[in-house]
Amino acid sequence: MRVVVLALVAALLVPGGIADAAEGPVVRLSKSQAGTGGSITVSGSGWRPRALLMILVCGQAVPSRGVPGGTNACANADGRAVTTDAEGRFERRLPVAEPPVPCPCVVHVATVTGPKAQADAVFQVAGHAVEPLPATAGGGRLSVLTDTRLDGSGGLLTWFGAPPARTLVFTVGNVGTSAVEDPVFQVGTAHGVFAPQWEERPWRGTIRPGRRARVELPVELAAGAHGDYTVSLKYGGKVMAEQPWAVGRPWGVTLFWILAGLVVPAAVFRAGMALVDRVRPRGPAVRRRVRPPGAGASGASVLARVPVPRRPRPRPPAASAPATLPWFTPDAGPGALSAPHDDDPPSRKGST
Repeated sequence: MRVVVLALVAALLVPGGIADAAEGPVVRLSKSQAGTGGSITVSGSGWRPRALLMILVCGQAVPSRGVPGGTNACANADGRAVTTDAEGRFERRLPVAEPPVPCPCVVHVATVTGPKAQADAVFQVAGHAVEPLPATAGGGRLSVLTDTRLDGSGGLLTWFGAPPARTLVFTVGNVGTSAVEDPVFQVGTAHGVFAPQWEERPWRGTIRPGRRARVELPVELAAGAHGDYTVSLKYGGKVMAEQPWAVGRPWGVTLFWILAGLVVPAAVFRAGMALVDRVRPRGPAVRRRVRPPGAGASGASVLARVPVPRRPRPRPPAASAPATLPWFTPDAGPGALSAPHDDDPPSRKGST
């Protein structure tokens, strides 16, 4: 009993907090109409604390139906991001831009990360075309019955930067009262905190009430994509499932640039050394006039560069025995006669 009384007192003291918690995310606009080039102030409350939100101007939408065309019906280039405070409130200035589809228009606010939450506020872009909303589908309603998964794996080309591709597989059931023929799903891929990029994926077939069907949709990223991605599935303007996708880095591209950084400088160095070896001088040369072969006596001579033969280095003379005069012979013995000399004494000459 005491606990009930305390709860009633708290409810009377803080009525606004209970109302905000009950009504969920709310979006308010400073103006309900503005022209292109102007701006409005967007504020909100009741959001998750410290949540990252994306604010967009979208066409062909009303708050009761949301944004059936997804972000493809919004002015994505002029959107703004904002983070809520500790109490789940925010305020952000938004430039007014024309969406790619006619009005009725809304200011669409949705969470980027974490649990999905969104809210819309009616807004009119002055001067923008207005057309009736497209008719809604009949009583057929699809619901995802099993967890989604991504089938497939990367190959050698993906390792070298080719676009990663997978197949999104899930099972849907028709919980409505009429058959659904050739439903068109939307598959979105988001990298990190960025908003998903949606692409339409038609599926051929008919799902009758109370029946189920296995659906396979192709998913492909850009060339060289790597990191943490999120694949989202949307049908009828509502996100039905999300599947994380961790894409590996294309290490083949890194290896290619490493090899190019090693091979190209080596090839340039070899080409430069060959050029230097070709243009460097070979040795001393003289210019002589050379008459071409077959030219007559009056043929013109040609100035040609003729290499000068190198002279052999002189060799040192070999050691030889002392020369002996022909009329001189060495003394053979004590009694041998010697040749007469001019400086002999006269007495010796007379005696001979």
